[in-house]
Amino acid sequence: MTPTIGAPGDGITRREFLAASGTAGVVAAAGCTTTTQPSATEVGGRSANQLATNLPTTSPPEVVDLNERDGSVTLKTVEAAHQAHPGETMGGPVNLPVTWAWQADDGDPSVPGPVLRVEEGTEFEVTLDNTGMKMPHTFHVHGIQKTWENDGVPTTTGITVGPGEKHTYEFTANVPGTHLYHCHYQTPRHMDMGMYGILRVDPEGYEPADKEYFMTVREWDSRLSRQFGGEDVTYDLTNRRPDVFTVNGKCAPRTLHPEDGSPIIVERGDTVRVHWVNAGFSAHPLHTHNHRFEVVERDGSPIPEAARYKRDTQNVAPAERYTVEFEADADPGIYLMHCHKVDHVRNGSTYPGGMLTGIVYTEAMDTDIFATLMDYAGYEG
Repeated sequence: MTPTIGAPGDGITRREFLAASGTAGVVAAAGCTTTTQPSATEVGGRSANQLATNLPTTSPPEVVDLNERDGSVTLKTVEAAHQAHPGETMGGPVNLPVTWAWQADDGDPSVPGPVLRVEEGTEFEVTLDNTGMKMPHTFHVHGIQKTWENDGVPTTTGITVGPGEKHTYEFTANVPGTHLYHCHYQTPRHMDMGMYGILRVDPEGYEPADKEYFMTVREWDSRLSRQFGGEDVTYDLTNRRPDVFTVNGKCAPRTLHPEDGSPIIVERGDTVRVHWVNAGFSAHPLHTHNHRFEVVERDGSPIPEAARYKRDTQNVAPAERYTVEFEADADPGIYLMHCHKVDHVRNGSTYPGGMLTGIVYTEAMDTDIFATLMDYAGYEG
């Protein structure tokens, strides 16, 4: 599958991005914009004694087409450092020194894990490869119906994938829609370490939109990651204090980075489809600026056309999934998409940041404002 620019899905190619943005304009702005805002060291700054330097660094989640892989994928569990926003702009850097990531076959580890995409009716299998980690894991997926032993819950199935072990889960893609998967061993701890992702089951006769993107939001209590990174902090599940807020694992302004982040890149006239998944423990009302959307699917169930109406904010509760559609019919520009619990739009004590990205028209990429945003995001062309 050809890598694309923007959120996971059907974005534009790097060549198209460079043509639209004008490489010289982006590079010329690099380094010109600085910030005197405080650094977010309290949420995992990159000091040498915190970051486990021997760990791989996560990459953005890839879209894995299971039908192109004969219905089979191996998800390897990997310890990895996760740079939610490695730059110093907008209160950065914001880093999680140790996360537990998923890696599809020979791909890169990512947080969230890879988007697993499959056609309705396909029989598929997921092999959980836990040979490289020192604690048990499982694989649990929402939405689709499966046999008892493939539910991924250790206490009710008796199946736990221990350190050094592999186990293959077998499924049928019998419920179309967008679904959440995650580890179900010591669930809150393992999800707070990054073990979650999206399963997308395309219905029979699926008609793709002009642009289609996947977005997973969540809030983190960074103390857990920092504790595993050797910092003198204690994670308390009964007194969880979220301090990192991400879209596809990144905090703004890194969310706007065209290759590492998740901008929604559109051209005027596009029909745009976005799959929203909440992998956190708090609700997140997601809001789009200057675009009104319709909810066309919830938790895998299509919404009848007679029941749809246009809105610009949708509350997404923990584990909920919404598919929304809108027309890129605004004045071509750059518009925000963010959580409207606005204290989630921050990095440490600095606003803006956190759970925020943007709807970016290609027609607006060759502008000084876009170049400045790319500088904030750390994009060097």
